[in-house]
Amino acid sequence: MPPLSLEDFGEPVQPDLAGGPTAIEADEELRLSAYEEGYGAGWEDAITAQSDAREEREAEVARHLQALAFGYHEARQHLLRSIEPLLREIASSLLPQVARQLLAPAIAEVLLPLAERRLDAPILLRIAPGCRAAVERMLAITAGDLPFEIVEDVSLSGGQALIDAGHAELRVDLDGSAAAILGLITDFFDSKPTEQSHAG
Repeated sequence: MPPLSLEDFGEPVQPDLAGGPTAIEADEELRLSAYEEGYGAGWEDAITAQSDAREEREAEVARHLQALAFGYHEARQHLLRSIEPLLREIASSLLPQVARQLLAPAIAEVLLPLAERRLDAPILLRIAPGCRAAVERMLAITAGDLPFEIVEDVSLSGGQALIDAGHAELRVDLDGSAAAILGLITDFFDSKPTEQSHAG
């Protein structure tokens, strides 16, 4: 058998500094490159995760806001549906009665500026039949010695009056105001389903 031959490790090998990178430098560069690549990938993953979390939070907030808006509109519609009969009843029954009761004070309010001018000719008041007593009582209190003549006019309703002061004719129409209010209430409630169908 041939004798065993072993390598001699006695003399250290000097690295060649003049040549290219040694194995140690190559390993170091490889490790640095792998570190930078891993760091960059981790950074991108963190940005993606943060972006995904932000989008998820924004979607959650949007869902909550939509639920709140839906709840608000549902509550509003329920409230409007519940008060609609009351408002219609007030406008159709109560307002005309109030208009008739307020006719005399409204006439007095129109006549006071005329009384300050001290007109010599009597003022002609045209009112609905049945309103004369209330108008005369109010004018006795407020008009003083202002000359006026009251004529009952069947073409007028209980909340209307025409005041002819010679140089100007004024109209008090509380029934017309009550009818306009009822019309506005009717239009408001009748237009709600159409608006909802366009919004939905």
